[in-house]
Amino acid sequence: MTDQKQWYVGVDWASEKHLVFLANAEGHKIAEREFKHSGEGLAEMAAWLMAASGADEASQIQVAIEVPHGPVVEALMERGFKLHAINPKQMDRFRDRFSMAGAKDDSRDAAVMASALRTDAHCFRQLTPIDPVVIELREWSRIAEELTEERTRLANRLRDQLWRYFPALLELESELWAEWLLDLLQIAPTPDRAARLRESAIAKLLKRYRIRRFDAAQVLKVLRQTPLRLAPGTAAAASAHVATLIALIRPVNQQLKQAQRQIDVLIVRLTLAEETEPGQIKQRDVEILASSPGAGRVVLATLLAEGSDPLQRRDYPALRCLTGVAPVTRRSGKSHVVLRRYACNQRLANAMYHWARAAVQHDPTSRAKYAALRSRGHNHARALRSVADRLLNVACAMLKAGTTFNSSLGTQKTA
Repeated sequence: MTDQKQWYVGVDWASEKHLVFLANAEGHKIAEREFKHSGEGLAEMAAWLMAASGADEASQIQVAIEVPHGPVVEALMERGFKLHAINPKQMDRFRDRFSMAGAKDDSRDAAVMASALRTDAHCFRQLTPIDPVVIELREWSRIAEELTEERTRLANRLRDQLWRYFPALLELESELWAEWLLDLLQIAPTPDRAARLRESAIAKLLKRYRIRRFDAAQVLKVLRQTPLRLAPGTAAAASAHVATLIALIRPVNQQLKQAQRQIDVLIVRLTLAEETEPGQIKQRDVEILASSPGAGRVVLATLLAEGSDPLQRRDYPALRCLTGVAPVTRRSGKSHVVLRRYACNQRLANAMYHWARAAVQHDPTSRAKYAALRSRGHNHARALRSVADRLLNVACAMLKAGTTFNSSLGTQKTA
């Protein structure tokens, strides 16, 4: 503890109102009040905390909250308050100190957080300001992920319709959102129209999209396969449905390309920017992470956006838990069970899966580790999590040493 006088606050946030509990350094209640979730309400909350506590500076007031992000956190942090986040599961255990029966209400939760922060500050994670570029990168990476999921859903619906009346088209392309296939569907929406299509029209289409894996004659041969015998009107109805799906897929394709371009721009901005304030990603960090085998645009953007805080601290144990690669050990008496960790950031867990998968394909050391794990009886997913765990360990070591990856050494090299 510091000699400076401290106050402790618990904030039980909600969608409409936030309940705030203020206590002094001895744990005695000073005041309690609700504030509306609005710009005026949050400003009033900050002013009330300063007035009710009598603190000279906002940094003397320690605030506990269950979420590490959001408008409440940002509004208080912007005004200089010290914010601390706690996991809801930990919060549930601290609640048992005050009620063995498991009673729960907003006032009690706010008081519990303030008390726990005063007595067990080591269980909380102090929040630091985030680089504005990282905030923007996080949003764009989430936008790109949502658009990718939406495109996949639409493509699956398109596949169902083609299987219903025109299955031959499925032999040409597995990625049904491909622009060239959408154009082909527009000029040949039904087997009858496809049979009358000229080879020159197909050749022109393939040339426009630089498709070289087959020629116009091969495409025409596929399109002129014997069509399914369907009830009258089925092909017309299904092709109308396909036209609707094409109109939905095209703008998603355009928005996804825009999101990917914006992600590239933001990564470059992080690479070129110099660290001027706490909370900013160092430009060298981006270069080091990008040098890791298998760390492409999506993986790099997700790591920087979702794991910026532990990356800045080079906190390997925290990153292991956050990404889900750290196993959960349960030992009691003679029982000893090791389970997969599900309490993690799902976006980071997905990124680690793809990072490890790509590394196994391109990095000999990762490939050898994966093969050794598989030979010991580990399944594919478990082996990839172990490979991802090693990649994280190597990345943290490189960040600490300020070195980039060097495949010839199997580890890294000094810049």
